[in-house]
Amino acid sequence: MMKLLITGQSGRMGQTLIEATGLNPETELGSTHDTGEDLTAAFAKSDAAIDFTVHSFTKEVLEAAMVSNTPLVIGTTGHTDEEKALIHKAAETLPIVFASNFSVGVNTLFWLTRKAAAILGNERFDIEVTEMHHHHKIDAPSGTARTLLEILNEETNTSYEDDVTHGRVGNIGARPKKEIGMHTLRGGDVVGDHTVMFAADGERVELTHKASSRMTFAGGAVQAAVWLKDKPAGLYDMQDVLGLKG
Repeated sequence: MMKLLITGQSGRMGQTLIEATGLNPETELGSTHDTGEDLTAAFAKSDAAIDFTVHSFTKEVLEAAMVSNTPLVIGTTGHTDEEKALIHKAAETLPIVFASNFSVGVNTLFWLTRKAAAILGNERFDIEVTEMHHHHKIDAPSGTARTLLEILNEETNTSYEDDVTHGRVGNIGARPKKEIGMHTLRGGDVVGDHTVMFAADGERVELTHKASSRMTFAGGAVQAAVWLKDKPAGLYDMQDVLGLKG
């Protein structure tokens, strides 16, 4: 039985991860951690750790994981470039699954978005992305939306910096051909809605995923932790866990 460490155990996602750990027949709760508690001691009691807290805590998590040589699942979003570099560096020593979303459905959306973008392109189809989350979410756009944009940029030879437009206001003129629109909505208790739209004259293709429970993410994160067992050091994502690459 794999023992898991859940950080941020008093938060909404932490509580859901604890529940998901108990529901998975291959895992049990080894330890938990909250602000002010001994993180190194918590890592010493577990075979793998799952962190869905805040990006500013990632450095501390990585340092403790490397001390105990503990595989790590990171579901936190909003990392700075410096923090992402720390994750990549730690993955030279540890097996780490780092993903913007651990839902099986969302990872299927990633796969479908890549296929649709490769087929439809951006010569005839205009591409727009929308996402909506609860009013407590602190980063925008969501990590999932950023991943969708990265996929679209790769498949259409565009860039996030030059071609992604966040909302529109005023007399902006005609839509540039290569532009990808990104629209962020916040309100209520929405767990997570994401849509990628390909719109052309006479037709429109929409790919949508709507999450109604945090358990979809928590269950996937626990699945990822189990998958990490005996894996060599390296940086993996949920596409690796689900076998969707290649």
